[in-house]
Parts: sequence; structure tokens; C-alpha cells
Amino acid sequence: QISLLIGFISVNNSPWTDYSAYSFFQIVTMCDLVMILFFYIMHIFRVYRKLTCVSWPLAEFLHYLIGTILLLIGSIVAAAKSYNITGLVAGATFGFLATILCVISMWSSYKVSCITQSTSKYY
Repeated sequence: QISLLIGFISVNNSPWTDYSAYSFFQIVTMCDLVMILFFYIMHIFRVYRKLTCVSWPLAEFLHYLIGTILLLIGSIVAAAKSYNITGLVAGATFGFLATILCVISMWSSYKVSCITQSTSKYY
């Protein structure tokens, strides 16, 4: 979450040459930040126990999958259009770092929720 925030601030405070590329990057980073905050609040207040009609592990997995794909696309476009401006290069770099961290988080979420449930024994 911190790498997304640093990437957003780096791009926001740099002079832009291509508005569509960096607007997309900013929108993707902000949407990821909001969704991560939403899932943290859901876990902190244990709302998932009250809303049993939603498959929360699946929702979290889909959030990370879609967010990671969009973040990867945004980071590639931002890196391609950076024109060696340091703030834009830093934003794209932190975007790639956030993409890697989202993949790790997606894998750990899948591993904990799906693999653990399938290997547990019922007595």
C-alpha cells in the first residue's frame, strides 16, 4: 500500500507529457488503495462474519487479480512514456514494485484460504 502511495505521489508531482497514460496510472493506484483499505476495514471490524452471502476469499482473490493486471498495464505504459523524467520513472518503478507485492499477496491469500481449506480433515 505504501509503494502504491509513493508511486501516486511521484507521478502526481511530476510534469506530465502524456496525460492519458498518467491519468490511467493515477486512477489505477487510487482504486487499488481504496480497495485495499476496504478489505482491511472488513477484516478489522469482522464484517465478513455478518455477511455470509459473499465469498470473501474469492472476492479478495479477484480484487488482487484484477488490480494486479491493471497495475501492471499502468506501470508499463507509465514506464514507456516517462521520457527520463525522474518523478515519472520513480512512479513507474514503485508501480512495478507494487505489482510484485500484489502478486505475493494474491498468492498468500490463495494459499491460506483455498489450500488450507482443501487439506483440512473433517471428523
